[in-house]
Amino acid sequence: MATVTGFEGLRHPRKSDMKQFSELFEPLFLSSSDEARRQAAAALSQCPHLPQTVALQIGSAPISIAAIFLTRSTSIDDRTLIAIIRSQSPAHSTAIARRENLSPQVVDTLVERRHTLGSLAQQARILRSSQSEQLSLQAETVPSTPSPDDMQQRQLREENLRRELKSLALTNRQVQTPPLLQPVAALQEALLVRFARSGETNLFAATLSAALDASPLLGERIVLDISGQQLAATLNALSLNRIDQMFILQALYPHLGERIGGTTRAEVLIETSNPVTSRERVEAWLRADRYTGDSVTHEPHLAADRAADPRQANARPTNARPSGVEHTAIPHKRRSFGR
Repeated sequence: MATVTGFEGLRHPRKSDMKQFSELFEPLFLSSSDEARRQAAAALSQCPHLPQTVALQIGSAPISIAAIFLTRSTSIDDRTLIAIIRSQSPAHSTAIARRENLSPQVVDTLVERRHTLGSLAQQARILRSSQSEQLSLQAETVPSTPSPDDMQQRQLREENLRRELKSLALTNRQVQTPPLLQPVAALQEALLVRFARSGETNLFAATLSAALDASPLLGERIVLDISGQQLAATLNALSLNRIDQMFILQALYPHLGERIGGTTRAEVLIETSNPVTSRERVEAWLRADRYTGDSVTHEPHLAADRAADPRQANARPTNARPSGVEHTAIPHKRRSFGR
């Protein structure tokens, strides 16, 4: 801490000071306790000048130590942030996603990291299922001579199975389908808060569609409801944090921040949203979206490069002049007159 305090006192450190601090900090940081490293990380998160080797070392520490540094420090460049995202845990990526003024390169790396983790988890599930199938096949191919006890247990299992099948046939039970809606991931929640804070509505709608595993059309329709009721139901169904729900609603729809009798309109929406009803409502939207998603062509309304609206006056097409007609020169008096 004495080394950190001495370095913080330098308003304009020279290259030699930066190099000396980098050489002193690494062994001291590794040999200190977790509490001392946490205090050093919190102190250096407010330092405007910091060597990138020190920033990488603090950012690569366990998330309990590096969280405050990754969230608040302004001295980390994009290259160091990208290296931390690609080499550390998802908790480090979540802390970086909560930073303000993220560059497009860092945002792309966060999205790429989320897709990579999802594909790795899917591959692990496929590998486990294939291993279990191989073990079952090996168990079936191994010849064995059943004992009388095994035969009796087998008969009991078959009798229980017959009884269960009869009860299912009598009660006419339906097979439960897998849930359409999963709780939002921590990285997606951080991206939703970040895009709502910066006012990037098109990126917010795209992230919401990815969290719902739906087409971009559904996320855009939810955001375009200026009453905020559809977005409040969706955030409630995704099990989003209550504080983040209130922040997102007030950031995207400023009129929901108006106070009514000691509370705000956003708080009223959140209080009146039933989790069970909201989940059923959003799952109905997802079923309709998956049924009509492939057959509907849609031009995003929130995109930055959408086509001109023909209802606007400046979007009317201009008639091209015939190439074979010579135009009469306009007199000087008419040229000098304004439109």
